[in-house]
Amino acid sequence: MKKYINTLAPLLVLVVLAGCKVSKDVAIPKAAIPENFRNASSSDTTSIGNVSVKNFFTEEGVQRLIDTALLRNYDMQIALKNIESAEVLFKQSKLGNIPELTLQVTANANRPSNNSLNGLSAGQFLKTKVIQDYNANVGLAWEADIWGKIKGQKQAALATYLQTSEARKAIQTRVVANVAQGYYRLLMMDAQMAVAKKNLLLNDSTLRIIHMQFDAGQVTSLAIQQAEAQQLVAAQLIPELEQNITIQENALRILTGQLPGAVERLASLEKTNIPSQLSSGVPSSMVSRRPDVKSAELSLNIANAKVGIAKASMYPSLSITASGGLNSFKASNWFNIPASLFGVVGGGLTQPIFQRRQLKSQYELAKIDREKVVLEFRQSVLNAVGEVSDELVKLEKLKLQYDISSKRVTTLQEAVKNANLLFRNGMATYLEVITAQSNSLQSELELAAIKTAQLNASVELYRSLGGGI
Repeated sequence: MKKYINTLAPLLVLVVLAGCKVSKDVAIPKAAIPENFRNASSSDTTSIGNVSVKNFFTEEGVQRLIDTALLRNYDMQIALKNIESAEVLFKQSKLGNIPELTLQVTANANRPSNNSLNGLSAGQFLKTKVIQDYNANVGLAWEADIWGKIKGQKQAALATYLQTSEARKAIQTRVVANVAQGYYRLLMMDAQMAVAKKNLLLNDSTLRIIHMQFDAGQVTSLAIQQAEAQQLVAAQLIPELEQNITIQENALRILTGQLPGAVERLASLEKTNIPSQLSSGVPSSMVSRRPDVKSAELSLNIANAKVGIAKASMYPSLSITASGGLNSFKASNWFNIPASLFGVVGGGLTQPIFQRRQLKSQYELAKIDREKVVLEFRQSVLNAVGEVSDELVKLEKLKLQYDISSKRVTTLQEAVKNANLLFRNGMATYLEVITAQSNSLQSELELAAIKTAQLNASVELYRSLGGGI
């Protein structure tokens, strides 16, 4: 009895060690996450990143396009297929601890030489010149996960599967943002088109008056030429905007998985409101939602698992094999039970001794790769925090720009009215009229561009906080 205990003692020790971890995981560096965003209000406690897409984009036209894009966008569909592939591999990895079972059925006939030892033995003892062998057996092979190598492989497979899900979320947030920003650009171009057409009509009216003054000898041909040049500035904007509108519509249609065509607008830029409550919350909330940061965190899980696997490969591995079935020299006796039954059980310990430092090198490389992943996580957090801070300052300063630009538009529109009135009464020159119209045109175009920039900044803030999932 004591002999058997001494024999099994090493195996029992290895089984006990199975619950031990051969390497220590590196945790997420908490110091990489700041307490607050720059330019954020200290009263921000909740994040718009937690708001659903439907509640953040309340305009029906944007909602329709986003719904279509999430359903038909090809990048989204490819991401879903990647998830399916990763799920298949993950399910396979979950079977790592299950013994490998094989079934083998063979039938052999061997006719040795009469002058060979086998031939002489078969003729003398078996009274036959043909040696037959019929075998049917089930084989089992199992490796004990003593050092957590198989467990590490499962953890790595799970993290890889979750990464594909985060990749889909990252694509979705980008698609949602691109659709909304593309739609707002269309509204901006529509507004700019209306401004250009309005100014073109105003220039036509001014040009007619200058023609009348030229006929009366009150102005020279130079006045007509400068008025026509100003008119052509507004006229040139129309085909340019028509071109840009068509290209933007095509881009939106392709983004939503449709053929190029017109895009229905259910609102105007003027009636589109900029969200007033755009709280950023705290960086820790953003980190828990942003798909790229979550993916970097999962990369660290994979790196930890790979370090553990590399370290476990340097320790002994315990393998147990067994096979059993039916074996006979004659087909008629093949299934004669129990006479044809056989069984074999074996176990072995394998300890790498000399492999030209390969295992040690793999372990060192795995640790270096893990250090790189930690740095990449820090970089992803840094980039994310920077994006949020950028959009916060954009929203703050664009609001000031819009207020100033809005006042400038109002002032210049009044200036155009006054200049035209004074010009008709001979109290202002045509140059003053043309200058007032030119300034008014540019200011109205800029106002539309600034409001669109505000809308786009709000969308980018929403995306950078992890919104759109």
